[in-house]
Amino acid sequence: MATGSSDSRELEGILLIDKPAGCTSHDVVARLRRTLKMKRIGHAGTLDPMATGLLVVLVGKATKASQFLISVDKEYEGTIFLGRTTNTQDAEGEVMVESPVPALSDEEIRNHMASFLGDQYQTPPMHSAIKLKGVPLYKLARKGKEVEREPRFIRVSRLEALRICLPEIDFRVAASKGFYVRTLAHDFGARIGCGGHLSRLRRTRAGDFSLSNASTLEAVEAMTLSEISRILLPVRQVIPSQAL
Repeated sequence: MATGSSDSRELEGILLIDKPAGCTSHDVVARLRRTLKMKRIGHAGTLDPMATGLLVVLVGKATKASQFLISVDKEYEGTIFLGRTTNTQDAEGEVMVESPVPALSDEEIRNHMASFLGDQYQTPPMHSAIKLKGVPLYKLARKGKEVEREPRFIRVSRLEALRICLPEIDFRVAASKGFYVRTLAHDFGARIGCGGHLSRLRRTRAGDFSLSNASTLEAVEAMTLSEISRILLPVRQVIPSQAL
């Protein structure tokens, strides 16, 4: 737990955290609230519990900048597992269908990936926090219900295979707000004809913020408040002054 003589109420800025697997983004915020002894902390873009990587945390008055930072493009690295479809579109879900993976060449895989580039509409997964009449879709999904979802306009600016070793494909993707990486994995498997799901995900960039500049949650929890204040990024560098 952080200690020190600095007044935590004066802390303000952007804190870059390398989120560990197995906890929600809200869990990270809750732990930081205890560490910094302040309630005014939020984040700019959720990561699923399975996912790791860059979580942009907003401290103090910086929480007002959430609307600007949530909308930035984000970049991820992950793994698609072909031949196995799950109800959550990722490795945490129940396996629904298993199918043989066709013997595709690396060139065919990359051509399929290229077809996902550009402006398009993506249908959000049922296991998501999107609300229908005030009820999150994931709560309906847990009851075995599926409802029609409004496709969202998204843009995929980058999608490349980093390693192809079927049934696994390691990839890097950069996309706009509202994009679901696990839906990409699901849709990619469907396009090939064998199904697929997301088995690993790590966010590496959000706008101008890079994972290489992030601190682990455990490291921050071990810092004093003075040490934490020194790693906070000034929000005015990236946000219009009138927004604060």
